[in-house]
Amino acid sequence: MGSRVRQIRQQLGLASAVALCTLLSGTVSGNTATTGFATAPPEPEFRFMRLRYHDNYMGYPGGSWLTDTPYAEYHLSQGIRRLTRIDTIDPDKLTPAEAVFPREPLDPDLFNHPFLYAVEVGRWYLDDEEAARIREYLDRGGFLVVDDFHGDEQWEGFIDSFHRIFPDKTVEEIPPDSEVFHVLFDLTQKVRDKVQIPGSAAWRFRSTCEECERGGAVPHWRGVYDDNHRLMAVINFNMDLGDSWELADDPEYPQPLTALGYRFGTSYALYAMTH
Repeated sequence: MGSRVRQIRQQLGLASAVALCTLLSGTVSGNTATTGFATAPPEPEFRFMRLRYHDNYMGYPGGSWLTDTPYAEYHLSQGIRRLTRIDTIDPDKLTPAEAVFPREPLDPDLFNHPFLYAVEVGRWYLDDEEAARIREYLDRGGFLVVDDFHGDEQWEGFIDSFHRIFPDKTVEEIPPDSEVFHVLFDLTQKVRDKVQIPGSAAWRFRSTCEECERGGAVPHWRGVYDDNHRLMAVINFNMDLGDSWELADDPEYPQPLTALGYRFGTSYALYAMTH
C-alpha cells in the first residue's frame, strides 16, 4: 500500500509540474503577467461579409456595392445575435462603420467565412478570374445572397456576370417549401403569396416596386443548387432586403416589412452556417 501511495504522489507531483508549466506558458503567450489569460476574445464564428465588386455601365458613383451600408449589416447583426445562438459580432460594441466587413472576390480571406452578401447586383461586374474565385468559394461550401435589383435591364446586368460564375448551372425558382424558408421561421406562405419587400424610394412614392412597368412588379426567390441539391446561392430579385434592415429604426418604413426582412436574412445566415 505504501509504495502505491508514493507512486500516486509522484504522479500528482508530475501533473502539478505540467500544470504549472502550462500556466506559465499561457502567461507568456497571452502577454498578461498578472492573470495568465489572453486578453483578446476569440473571433466570432459568423460575420456579415459584403462583396466589394467593380461596377458595370449602370453603376453608381463611388461603388454600387456600398448601398445600404453600414446600417444594413449593423442592424441585421443585432437581429441575428438576438434571435439565434450564432456567435456573431456584438454591434453594440462597434461603430456602424466597424460592423462593415467588405471582401473583394480575390481576397483569400473569403474562404474563412460561410456567408457572402452582394447588393445592387444588376450593376456588378465580375471578370473571369473573379467569377472563378466566387465559384470556388461556393463549391467549397460558401453561401451567396444577392439582393436589391429590379426589372429586366438589371436582371440582364446581373446574369451577365452570374453566368461567368455558373456557366454550367441553371437558375431555378426556389419552391416555397424549400428548407431555406423553414430553417428558423416558416416563410412558405410569404413566398407563395409573393410578398414584396420594397426599397425605401418605392415605398415613399407609395409603390410596392421599382421598375414596375419593366419587369420589376413581381418578386422572385431564385437560386442555384450543387450536385447534391445544396442551395449555393439565393437570388432575391425585385425586392430590397437591405433597405428593410437599414431602415429598421426608421418610423417611415413599415415595421412588418422590416420584421419580414429580418426573418429572411436570419434564415439565410442559419442556412449558410448549417449547410
